[in-house]
Amino acid sequence: MRLRMATPTGWRREGNLPAELTSFIGRTRLLSNLKRHLGESRLVTVTGIGGVGKSRTVLRLAHQVRSQYPDGVWFADLARLQDAGMVKHTIASSLRIADQSSRAESESLSEWVGERDMLLIIDTCEHVVQGCAELVHELLEAAPNLKVLATSRQSLHLPYEHVVPVPPLQVPGDDPAENLFTNESVQLFAARAGASVPDFQLDEDNIASVAELCRRLDGIPLAIELAAVRLRALSVEQILGLLADRFSLLAGASRTALPRHQTLRAAIGWSHELCEPAERLLWARLSVFAGDFELDAARFVCKDERLPEDQITDLVTGLVEKSILLISSNHAGVRYKLIDTLAEYGDEWLRKLGQREKLRQRHLEYYLSLAQRGEDAWSRPRQIYWFIRMREEHNNVRAALEYALQTPGKEPLALTLLSSLWFMWVCCGFAREGRLYLERALEANPDPSKERCKALWVLAYVRNSQGDSVGGQAAAEKCSSEAVQVGDSRAVILGSKMQGTAAMLQGDMQKACALLGMAIEFNTDNKELNPGLLPAIVELSIVLTAQGGFYEAESLLEDCLQVCKERGELWLSSHAMWALAGTKLATNRHEEALPHLKEGLRIKLHFHDILGTLLALESSARVFVALDRLPVAAQVLGALQQNWKSAGLPQLGAPFLSDDHNACVRECVRRMGELAYKDAFEEGARLDLEEASTLARDELDALENS
Repeated sequence: MRLRMATPTGWRREGNLPAELTSFIGRTRLLSNLKRHLGESRLVTVTGIGGVGKSRTVLRLAHQVRSQYPDGVWFADLARLQDAGMVKHTIASSLRIADQSSRAESESLSEWVGERDMLLIIDTCEHVVQGCAELVHELLEAAPNLKVLATSRQSLHLPYEHVVPVPPLQVPGDDPAENLFTNESVQLFAARAGASVPDFQLDEDNIASVAELCRRLDGIPLAIELAAVRLRALSVEQILGLLADRFSLLAGASRTALPRHQTLRAAIGWSHELCEPAERLLWARLSVFAGDFELDAARFVCKDERLPEDQITDLVTGLVEKSILLISSNHAGVRYKLIDTLAEYGDEWLRKLGQREKLRQRHLEYYLSLAQRGEDAWSRPRQIYWFIRMREEHNNVRAALEYALQTPGKEPLALTLLSSLWFMWVCCGFAREGRLYLERALEANPDPSKERCKALWVLAYVRNSQGDSVGGQAAAEKCSSEAVQVGDSRAVILGSKMQGTAAMLQGDMQKACALLGMAIEFNTDNKELNPGLLPAIVELSIVLTAQGGFYEAESLLEDCLQVCKERGELWLSSHAMWALAGTKLATNRHEEALPHLKEGLRIKLHFHDILGTLLALESSARVFVALDRLPVAAQVLGALQQNWKSAGLPQLGAPFLSDDHNACVRECVRRMGELAYKDAFEEGARLDLEEASTLARDELDALENS
């Protein structure tokens, strides 16, 4: 005879949900998404790395939705479970099922749940994921009104499962417009610090240090809470100073916490143990990347006989599923990331394996190859892709450069990498950084060589783009002289071209005309459009305009724009449009300048072209004055004064640009009056470059359509 199970004395219909013992900080959007997914799906699995707050988030959600489940919200904690065979028993015990029969436990569970309208939370499934998946599947098939909410470092892999990853908390800097005091990582630290040290107060004196600490801890709640505990003995600044060994520092949480939650190392180590041996090895090797990376980079850098290239894709997928790798995507592709804490843990293993030097060398090789591919492709139709790609690879490029510069014998590779990235320094908004690296690399490679010659003309290009024409001229002259020594004819031509640019910026138009004309003549049969031929054409047209050769300047620019259109070149074409607008302004054809300026500014939206945008805004201000749009002109002039500071010398220190700018200001003040001009100017000074560009484009569009 089969004994029937009984509902135990003291069983509560509302469930067994644990109380919330600490305040819950942030996660507003995540909780809203979880509620929506729980309303749409019968199984929601919350995933994330150890210490990211999966259990705490689910507990907060459960308290918010408990009234929606007539038969209660039930919580089953599997964290301390050692034997996978005990999953069903543990869940049955959490549900307080009294069944003394010999039936299979899953059968008892299914019968007990039956028609009950309830939510079952299964917390910490990753170490018994197979058993959890099997049981959840049985229960959901048998109980039509049951919903399951699980937490795990990897999904249950059921077809109807909806997986919601829990990211780290937002850290200071994620949203540049955010007030540091309202950042959720900072708020969590402040709350836990106040609990550990009652007199702790977040204020103007410590906010910068707290923000940096939260950023360095990657927004991982466990790490932030462990750091807050350390305030009992250390200041925030001392904790920051000791973060080089974060795993030793961040220990000593509550004695009642699970062992793997008592130290950051234990939390990460738990995830490490869940990985297969090949996944652990890949984790260690991926730590060589700085920031995020693409799959092709991982396949190249990490492959060898132990990790064949054709297996790496599946291993990366496994690390994503186990919440080790974060994944993101945009129109340029899918990228992966080890947050700093996991990267540091992987780096420890890489050092123990003795593979760090080998992996850093492979990393350098990959990014050198990528830079050269980007250089070759820059003037072709995928220019925007390469702009986005190299900006995304900024941290990895920097890491590769530091390795090359700091490793004896690899300094020449730093020169090659840096000079191949001329388009990144000049066109992608990293001129200041490029200059510093180029100067370091040239100092580390003092002997004349073709690699050094190329780096010298790139340095001249960068300095000129900052308005340092004296420095640009010096680097270009050195390039030309050393190029003669080593027999590098291309460097001679490019060195001369950069000298021509410097002469133009210094107002020596006769010298500029000769040097730029020579560069164009020698580059005419060259298939490379940048950085020699097309920039020289644009600059020569500017010189000709200054000398009164308007027809010849326009003809050159129209030919240049035609070549750009045929080749798919966008970045340089926007500069050519600005220069063409300049010839129209110089001959009082202000309406004809409108479409060129508007289109040039539109193209610059795709690039972080600070200098190009500022130059286009200078010309736009002149148009607005000429066409009686004085308040907008004054606003643009205010934005220009403020934003030139981020580009280098205002108006590049070029007399022909400064004279036009000053004349524009005088005319605007004369016609508006000083007080009205001052008000509009100050309003414009509050605009960032993007806002100023939008203002100018909108006004140009209105003028063109009026």
